[in-house]
Amino acid sequence: MKAVLSKEVGGPETLVVEDVAMPEAGKNQVLIEVKACGVNFPDVLMIQDLYQFKPPRPFSPGGEVAGIVKAVGEGVTHVKPGDRVLGSTGSGGMAEYAVAAAHGVMKIPDNMPFDEASAFILTYGTSYYALKDRADPKPGETLLVLGAAGGVGIAAVELGKAMGLTVIAACSTQEKVDFCLSKGADKGLIYPTGSLDRAQQKQLSEDIKEAGGGGVDIIYDAVGGDYAEPSVRAMNWEGRYLVIGFPAGIPKIPLNLTLLKSCDIRGVFWGAAVARNPKGHAANCADMFKLYAEGKIRPHVSSSYPIEKASDAIRELMDRKAMGKVVVTM
Repeated sequence: MKAVLSKEVGGPETLVVEDVAMPEAGKNQVLIEVKACGVNFPDVLMIQDLYQFKPPRPFSPGGEVAGIVKAVGEGVTHVKPGDRVLGSTGSGGMAEYAVAAAHGVMKIPDNMPFDEASAFILTYGTSYYALKDRADPKPGETLLVLGAAGGVGIAAVELGKAMGLTVIAACSTQEKVDFCLSKGADKGLIYPTGSLDRAQQKQLSEDIKEAGGGGVDIIYDAVGGDYAEPSVRAMNWEGRYLVIGFPAGIPKIPLNLTLLKSCDIRGVFWGAAVARNPKGHAANCADMFKLYAEGKIRPHVSSSYPIEKASDAIRELMDRKAMGKVVVTM
């Protein structure tokens, strides 16, 4: 089978496509004939050895796939060969066949396209867990989404609206803001890119306060870096700041701000939460598929690349050009 391989540490340009042996489904595993693989920021980090998990090389990036069950291992009863499924693989998804742990595989609706299915579980799973289980949202509260035009960001915009929140989409360009408004965001604001000086950080905080009518209740931060502190400074009393990711760098937030606002900084590690609470994950997935069936959420696949151009797909995400989800197809 063909597979995208990371054989050395580096950026997308180091990836190669080669023929390798097809994997087999072991105990409690499912072998999937991959039709599409969603691209996510962990893929960018993993090939550079910057992610918390470092698969032994050579490995294929790609943590979520959609396709058809080819074979199942011992102990697998909830899916069978021929079923249309999505699967969480962690890595190994950018290949014509991939193995996933049985607990990370689930059937998809017959009318759900494979590209949308491959763009569904990680982004919506992360954002739903963040907002429902970590943010304690109350209808009418204000949600600020940093990096709102990205995969997890636009999922947070849609889910925030479905939960009755007022959503402010913060992005780096007007084009991205307009995209978020078309997906249901109530308001948008543009932040500067690169390192922010103190004056820029202060202005960003003021812009957030103005957009939120004095402040915001929940911050979904998928950016990090110099954007974190000014966002916390714009929080309302007893606000909740959700730590999602750090494409702009790991921030350092003065803890006196949490005292002054009686606010919380809450980590969001969706992958670990799935492993620790599979029943809760299953319930969340059922909720999300219901929202999909009702038309309240739908993955926006903005770019699709063939497997031979997988490096270009990862590069688009790395350069923060994506609006919605990038997918590699087999």
